Parts: sequence; structure tokens; C-alpha cells
Amino acid sequence: MTTRPAKHSLTLHGHRTSVSLEPEFWDAFRTIALEKQTPLNALAAEIDAARRGEEGLASAIRVFCLNHYRGT
Repeated sequence: MTTRPAKHSLTLHGHRTSVSLEPEFWDAFRTIALEKQTPLNALAAEIDAARRGEEGLASAIRVFCLNHYRGT
């Protein structure tokens, strides 16, 4: 991957936040949300609620996408 992360705004629990992900991860994240018929912000909120400790939201989204496509 040679692309730079792109920053996008999300709304989590009524608050705006910015997340920087590589375009490939944004594409995967949007595709998963469509598959699940879940709004992107709602899926991000689910991931946010499930993350542990010091894990950043961007990292949690990347791992979520990876696990989704691995089938885990």
C-alpha cells in the first residue's frame, strides 16, 4: 500500500470525531457497513464500544475489517 491515510469525520454517540484510514480501509469499512445494512456511524460506534484499553479507533476499525474478511 502506498496511499496515505485519508481523514473522515464520524459521529459517535452524538459527538463528531475524525478518523484517518487508508482509502482501501475506508472502502472495506463502507462495504462491510453496506453488507450489514448498518449506517457507517452506527458500525463505528459498535467498534468504538468494543475496543480495549489504549487501542485507537482507527486501529480498531482496521482490525475489524481484517477480521471480517478473514472470517473471524
